Amino acid sequence: MKKIILSALAAATMAFSAPAIAQDAKSLDQLLQDVQKGRSADSAANKAREREFQAARNQQAQLLSRARGALTAEERKAEQLEETFQANERKIAELRAEQREKAANLNELFGVLQQYAGDFRNQLRLSLISSQFPGRAEKLDTLIEKTAEGSVLPNISEIRFLWSTMLQQAIESGDTDRYTASVVDGENTVDQEVIRIGTFGAVSEGHFLEYNLPAGADEGQLVAFAQQPDGAIAASANNLATGSGNVDFAVDPLRGQLFKLLGQSPNLQERVGQGGVIGYIILSLGAIAIIVTIIKLIYLVIVGGKMKAQMKATEPRSGNPLGRVLQTYHDNKTVDVETLELKMDEAILKETPKLEFGNGFVKIVSVVAPLLGLFGTVTGMINTFQAITLFGTGDPKVMAGGISQALVTTVLGLTVAIPTVLLHAFLAGRTKSLIHILEEQAAGIIAVHAEKENTSV
Repeated sequence: MKKIILSALAAATMAFSAPAIAQDAKSLDQLLQDVQKGRSADSAANKAREREFQAARNQQAQLLSRARGALTAEERKAEQLEETFQANERKIAELRAEQREKAANLNELFGVLQQYAGDFRNQLRLSLISSQFPGRAEKLDTLIEKTAEGSVLPNISEIRFLWSTMLQQAIESGDTDRYTASVVDGENTVDQEVIRIGTFGAVSEGHFLEYNLPAGADEGQLVAFAQQPDGAIAASANNLATGSGNVDFAVDPLRGQLFKLLGQSPNLQERVGQGGVIGYIILSLGAIAIIVTIIKLIYLVIVGGKMKAQMKATEPRSGNPLGRVLQTYHDNKTVDVETLELKMDEAILKETPKLEFGNGFVKIVSVVAPLLGLFGTVTGMINTFQAITLFGTGDPKVMAGGISQALVTTVLGLTVAIPTVLLHAFLAGRTKSLIHILEEQAAGIIAVHAEKENTSV
């Protein structure tokens, strides 16, 4: 067997490395020794590797044992933490129950505090005083939120702010202050001096202001009235803006709403325009009557003065009615009493139309003016009923035009009629007094002439 193996090795060696075998010329024993040495080396290497694997297995076992020990320790720790968590949960529940029990007495207080703070915040947002002290309403939000939740108690400074703000509001509501604030006037917003009168109203540069809160806004703004009230109310605003010390000022108890409505009421020109054409006709007649009255009064005063001067003169003067009547006597001294009387009556009748000129026109205006007012009233009511027929009675503004015309024309008619009646009475009395002087003087002259005639007979 040995020989067969050696023969095979020799054949293989000769086949693959014949030149090397030829060169080295080694024996079979030496080759056998080399093979045995190689087997010994491989066996040693395998044993070394086995030892390494054995050592690694022992090390892995130790690591596994340590990991299992750590896992066991962590599981015990988790159990302890779970027990601690459960204990803490029970403690929290106990503390919350204790908190609710202790806070039960404060719930009613917090409810009242929240209600008053909410109502007062809304009051501040609409108060005119907030234009001078802005931002007070927003500071109450924190207090309201805390009292609403109930989990966090409001601190003493927040409660004290509510008290101090309410006290400030009460004090400022009875005070008048000057300060600078933004005022919206039409499309412009300017900073100017504002005079605030408690919570009732504010004035800036002679204009009344109102405090409006725009939709969705937290802060209000001062807005000038689109139409300012006139008359004594406007004068009081100017007095407050320019005066010092105690001044008369009109106060609106509705915080500007009445002044705003007064500003929207029509002025004299707009009111007259509501009367339409008939209203202008009535006023035109009234104006003409007043002009005629003035002219007639001037004429009567001048004529009256000349007549008084004629009464003191010895010779008749043709520049006045009495002088012309006396001239008639001087021209007819030789006639009998009856003829002289007729001549004097004729002279007086000639002077009477001149003295009474214009009185009839004023009297006619005093009668026609109320009739025109009545005519305007009927016309306005016709327009009102036509509007009702077309649009119904749902919107009063549709009927307002006709009703305004009806009432305004009546007022204008009476406004013209009443003074013209008085003026006519005055003119008639003045004219009658002058005619009475003419008649009196003529009667005296006739009496003297009759006495002379009787004496001569």
